[in-house]
Amino acid sequence: MTADTTDAAYGATLTIDLDALVSNWRFLGRRAGTEAGAVVKADAYGIGIEPAVTALNRAGCRNFFVAHLSEGIRARKAVPEATVYILNGLLPGSSGIYAEHGLSPVLGSHEELLEWASFRQTGAQVRSAALHVDTAMNRLGLWPGEGLNLAREKSGAIAAADIGLVMSHFASSEDEADPANARQIAAFAEIAAAFPDLPASLKNSSGHFLKDCPSYQLTRPGYALYGGNPTPGKPNPMQPVVGLEATIIQTREVEAGTQVGYNGRWTAKGRRRLATICLGYADGYPRNGSWTDTVTGGSALVGGVTCSFVGSVSMDLIIVDVTDAPEGSAVRGAPVTLIGGPLDLETVGAGAKTIGYEILTSLGRRYRRHYIGG
Repeated sequence: MTADTTDAAYGATLTIDLDALVSNWRFLGRRAGTEAGAVVKADAYGIGIEPAVTALNRAGCRNFFVAHLSEGIRARKAVPEATVYILNGLLPGSSGIYAEHGLSPVLGSHEELLEWASFRQTGAQVRSAALHVDTAMNRLGLWPGEGLNLAREKSGAIAAADIGLVMSHFASSEDEADPANARQIAAFAEIAAAFPDLPASLKNSSGHFLKDCPSYQLTRPGYALYGGNPTPGKPNPMQPVVGLEATIIQTREVEAGTQVGYNGRWTAKGRRRLATICLGYADGYPRNGSWTDTVTGGSALVGGVTCSFVGSVSMDLIIVDVTDAPEGSAVRGAPVTLIGGPLDLETVGAGAKTIGYEILTSLGRRYRRHYIGG
């Protein structure tokens, strides 16, 4: 089997199943029993903001969350009527950009709240903002006491800012045993009760599977939408969304003692057959996936068989030990799988000494991107 000639301009193909993305979103909404939004930051976790938000919006998603204004502007163009929240908050002097593009800041400090309220008082036409209260992360957000004090005001900055959502973010929801989860759930319950007229949002991807976690009016799944496992150590309840294949450029036989790759960090223990594929760290595959004489690394599927990398992951190329691949499967022009089947996001992340989140969000721009459904 050889790669399709229409793909000859590309060294690798990234397949993105938008129907699976939508199915994952619907599944999480059903599980929560409430409305599910969608976190589409980092170019929708690498699959592309525009196709992702278009498919999700068509399926009924009305609330999207990104990290930066630049991402929000892209999302807004694709979904003119949806609510688009900017999680990283209000940078000084940026209120006019929010107004111009109809975007909603997630306000996480008193300074942001006051600046946004002051801007609204100029008569500018803006959408409602969200209020972020920090219940554990110590990263962004108001202290819980600050949030409660604002709620008691009944007017002032909260009224002037036109808050339309109150939210917090889990620090350890993927770890069911972490007592921090119960503390956060209790802290946010107090916050949500203090704002009885506002919709609230707490659940992230793993929060959908966390015992005794209220769903409130809106959830914010991210990683799970794209096929990542929100329940580490348990079977993945999500459908895979991303698949990655690269093309074999060349094969060769090496003898025992042959050193391979930059700095000769891998040495053949016997006669081995090697294949070099069109993909490297410039395509977003972490260099930590390198496999040396002392450190294990990443793998590829060749003819359905798992074959380990050889030597360093270089900028544009990876070498794979295809000695055990089925006959005829490892030939010039044949595809090998980097993400797919048993090589799910968690497995690939572990092989590269990172996490599936980084694998997704590092997906490169040199791939041929093949979208399914949507």
